[in-house]
Amino acid sequence: MAPTTRVEHDLVGDKEVPADAYYGVHTVRAVENFAITGSTIAQFPDLITSLAAVKQAAARANRDLGLLPPDIAGAIIRACEEIGSGQLHEQFVVDPVQGGAGTSTNMNANEVIANRALEILGHPRGRYDVIHPLDHVNLGQSTNDVYPTAVRLALVASLRRLGASLGALATAFTVKATEFGDVLKMGRTQLQDAVPMTLGQEFTTYAVMIEEDRQRLDEAADLLLESNLGGTAIGTSINGHPRYAELACRHLADISGELVRPAGDFIEATQDCGAFVQLSGVLKRVAVKLSKTCNDLRLMSSGPTAGLGEINLPPVQAGSSIMPGKVNPVIPEVVNQVAFEVIGNDLTVTMAAEAGQLQLNAFEPVIAYSLLRSLPHLRAACDTLATRCVPGITANREHLHDTVHRSIGLVTALAPHIGYAASTTLARRALATGRGIKELATETGLLTTEQLATILRPENLTGRTPLPEVPTKP
Repeated sequence: MAPTTRVEHDLVGDKEVPADAYYGVHTVRAVENFAITGSTIAQFPDLITSLAAVKQAAARANRDLGLLPPDIAGAIIRACEEIGSGQLHEQFVVDPVQGGAGTSTNMNANEVIANRALEILGHPRGRYDVIHPLDHVNLGQSTNDVYPTAVRLALVASLRRLGASLGALATAFTVKATEFGDVLKMGRTQLQDAVPMTLGQEFTTYAVMIEEDRQRLDEAADLLLESNLGGTAIGTSINGHPRYAELACRHLADISGELVRPAGDFIEATQDCGAFVQLSGVLKRVAVKLSKTCNDLRLMSSGPTAGLGEINLPPVQAGSSIMPGKVNPVIPEVVNQVAFEVIGNDLTVTMAAEAGQLQLNAFEPVIAYSLLRSLPHLRAACDTLATRCVPGITANREHLHDTVHRSIGLVTALAPHIGYAASTTLARRALATGRGIKELATETGLLTTEQLATILRPENLTGRTPLPEVPTKP
C-alpha cells in the first residue's frame, strides 16, 4: 500500500503531512495553531489568485535576473497560472485569522506552488531539494511584502465588483426617479412636514449618493495599487536584487491587469496600513448611506394603513407566522444588517491598524479578513436591493397628493408674499381647524385665487423651474 503520509522537517522538527497534500509542514502547523474562524483562506478566492499572481510575478522577475533556472521558473509560473485559474484552491487550508502577520498564508502558498511545480517537472511532492518552497518559490521575498501586496490586489478585485453593483443600484434608483418625476409629496425634516418636493427628486438623491460612493471606491483602489513588493522584511530590500522590485511590479501589473506600482518608500509602505483604513472608511461610508436609504424606504412604506403609506415595496414573502396578510420590508432590513456588520468591521480595521508597532503591523490578517468579508457582503446587499426591491416599488399617488394639500408645509411657499407672521397665523389656524392652507388664504383675502394658483403650481413648489414673479396684494 502507498503511504498515507510523508515526513517533512522545519525549525520545530519533523512532522507528518498527508501524502496527497500539496501543502507542507508549515501549513500543517498553522492549521493546528490557528483554529479560529472555522474557515480557511480558500473562502476568499480573490486572495488565493492574488497570491498566485504575486508569486508568478516574482518568478518571472527572478528568471529575468538569472536568479532562477529557466526550468524551475517555468514550472513555478505554470503552477501559479493554474492556481490563478481556480485550481488547487482547496489546498489553501490555513485560517484567515492567524498570528505571524500573514506568514502562514505565505507559507501555504509557497508549499502548494512548490509541490505542484515539482509534479510539473515529474518529481514527487516533497522533493524540496529540487524545488524548495522558500529557496525558490519565495526567492527575494518576505511575507511582509508578499502578503500585503496580495491582500491589496484581492481587495481591488472585489472593489471593482462592488463598484459595478453600486452602479447598477444607482441606475435602478434613477429609473424609479424618472417614473416618479411628477409625483408631488411632502418633504420632511426631523420627521415633521417641511416643504413639497417630488418623489422623483427623493429617488434621484439616492442615485446621486450611491454614485458619489462609487467614485470614492475608485480613489481607494488607486491607493491600494501602491505596493511594497521588493521591500522584503522591513522595507530595506535585504536579500533582494536592486532591479527586482521594478521588474516584479511590472510583471504583476501585466498578470493582474491593474496598474500596480512600487511604493515611494518601502520602509514606510511596509508598516503603514493607511490604505486599508482609507478603504474601510469608504466601505463604512457606503454602508451608512445604504442603511439610511433603506431606513427611508421602510419609513415611507410603513403601514399600509396606519403608517406613512407613501410607497409600496414589492411583497417578496409572507411577513408573519401569526398575523395573516402582513408583509414586511425584508429586503431593506437585510441591507441594514449588512451595513451594521460593515460598520463593525471598520472598527476592527481601525484598531488593528493602530496596533502596529515599529516596522511592521502584525495584525494585517484580521484587517484582510474584515475587509474581504465586508466587500462581498456589501455587493450582495446592493444586488439584492437593486433586483428584489427597487424595481418593484410603486407610489400611492393620490395619498401623496392629498397629504401635500392638507399639510401646513404649503404655507412656507406663501411666506415671501404675505410675510412670516401672517404665514404663522395661517398655519396655526389650519392646524386648529383641519382646513387647508389654500382655502384659508383665499377666505382671509391674503392672496387671490389666481395668485395662489401660480404660487402653488407643483413645478414652483419643487424648484423644478425658475419661480415666476407673483404680484403681492396691495
